[in-house]
Amino acid sequence: MKKILIGLCAISVVGYSVGAVAGNNKMHKQQRHLNRTLRPIIHHLGLTGDPLEGRTIPNILTSPEAQLGMDLFFSKSLGGDRDSACVTCHHPLLGGGDRLSLPIGVESDAPDLLGQGRTNADAENHAGFPPVPRNAPTTFNVIAWDKFQFHDGRVESLNPQQGANGEAGGIRTPNSALGNADPLAGGNLVQAQARFPVTSREEMKSFSHNSYSDQEIREFLAARLAGYEGPQVVDANGNDVTDTVPLPETAHWIEKFRSVFEEPDAPLDELVTEQRVSMLIGEYERSQAFGNTPWKSYVKGNNWAISADAKRGAILFFTSSEQGGANCSSCHSGDFFTDESFHNLAMPQVGEGKGNGDGSHDFGRERETGLEQDKFAFRTPSLVNVEVTGPWSHAGAYDSLEAVIKHHSNAAHAIDSFDESQLLVENVTNLGKMRANTLEALNASNFELETLNLSDMQVGFLVEFIHSLTDPCVKDRDCLAQWMPANDDDLNGDQLTAVDKNGDLL
Repeated sequence: MKKILIGLCAISVVGYSVGAVAGNNKMHKQQRHLNRTLRPIIHHLGLTGDPLEGRTIPNILTSPEAQLGMDLFFSKSLGGDRDSACVTCHHPLLGGGDRLSLPIGVESDAPDLLGQGRTNADAENHAGFPPVPRNAPTTFNVIAWDKFQFHDGRVESLNPQQGANGEAGGIRTPNSALGNADPLAGGNLVQAQARFPVTSREEMKSFSHNSYSDQEIREFLAARLAGYEGPQVVDANGNDVTDTVPLPETAHWIEKFRSVFEEPDAPLDELVTEQRVSMLIGEYERSQAFGNTPWKSYVKGNNWAISADAKRGAILFFTSSEQGGANCSSCHSGDFFTDESFHNLAMPQVGEGKGNGDGSHDFGRERETGLEQDKFAFRTPSLVNVEVTGPWSHAGAYDSLEAVIKHHSNAAHAIDSFDESQLLVENVTNLGKMRANTLEALNASNFELETLNLSDMQVGFLVEFIHSLTDPCVKDRDCLAQWMPANDDDLNGDQLTAVDKNGDLL
């Protein structure tokens, strides 16, 4: 019996081998043809495959600054009402975002519930939508941006240099006039950005601290961490509204700051400052660097690192529309796959926006520059790891990459047939305004997309290529665990230990 089984297996293997050889020969021929087309394109564009080349990246395992920044990032102590944290909208296991079309920051019904199922009972006071008007950008690879932060670029390097992350020449922020450096911006674009979520009443500041100016709330939160007296604050009527409620425990924060900065005797108001808080958070965010993608391996010479369909998608991606391609790289250029510029693509305007026009628009970059040519224009996102950062667009309108690409292929048709059920947002009520606002962007003189009418097969090729831009770590919980604090390291009871809508730990 045993001999018969062995013989059958041998026949099966021989039969499989003959078919496999023929199949492999055909596959090898296809791959060689695709390589002969794609590799000259890569050479012509000067691509290295590495979006992080030449950058000094903090190591989350060895950098004391990044580790303390992680503790701060996950702490609700930095929320005005201690019901939100940086991680509320930017969790590593949620693609460095929150997997919602529009974020719910303060006043959540369940502060530790992140992602789908997170609600805000007060949404009815915000036109039926959560109060945060734009989709949460991913924190992944923020170290690779050299010109701008935020969808509208309101944090901006005034002397952008390749690889510098805004470290040279000053940084403009919302606290300084356009073109003028903010002296308190910090050392790079990421630190500058990290100073602003705590100033937004919808994101972290809370509506109860509305009398605090941007700088006052930052200084108040630093004082709260260390237990010293913060700035005195008066409201418009001259009433003292200073929040003097201390944290129940500050010794752990003080001890960690003394250890990281090696200042055992420094006064508390010099040890724990808003500048240091934002720098530490920035170093944690800058450590979230994920660029070891299959595409990088392919560009470096491994012909088998990506699939044949991914190569077909890459050829479409890098080829101009005049030559029959999708022309994606006209904006998603370079190894970071972005031109770091602003474009009006008429992405559906979900939610009440920033309150422009009739009060429900979002004019994007024009809010900063005042230029009509920038109306409805938003920053080109990077496509590195974009697979895990949905839903996509400045307002999170699309929940699949296929839908995003089809919008780029024929925006008018995509808007006309927009599927409202894909919105990952609670309490949707003002979709009529959404359509009207989006059509205004579509008909604006600066609308940039050409109609390509890509086939479903071509869309599939592009999706396959975009998947090759994903670092496997961002899809691996064990790999991402190093960017999450231990649950037993809760410094003062404010650590946000995220759960999903079923109450299970993320």
